[in-house]
Amino acid sequence: MPIEVLDPTHGGGGAAFQLAPRLTSLAGKTVGVISNNKRGTRPFFAALERELIDNHGAASVVLKIKDNYSAPASAAIMAEAETWDVAFTGIGD
Repeated sequence: MPIEVLDPTHGGGGAAFQLAPRLTSLAGKTVGVISNNKRGTRPFFAALERELIDNHGAASVVLKIKDNYSAPASAAIMAEAETWDVAFTGIGD
């Protein structure tokens, strides 16, 4: 029986995009965090929230948790992310 080898690379060209301008400070900014909700994310993002507020002057940190750790963030989360000044996303195991 022959073995079929699949190419895991994306065959199509990606859409052109421009990176957002970098912030010079987080002071007074709203920082969004999108978590995949795996076990390791909760303590990490809790510590990150404290760091951002206490040491970098962020006005607020908004934590959103995806419904499914392996799927893209929902349309509702992505729509809300448009209101944040900056966002972090992360995984944890």
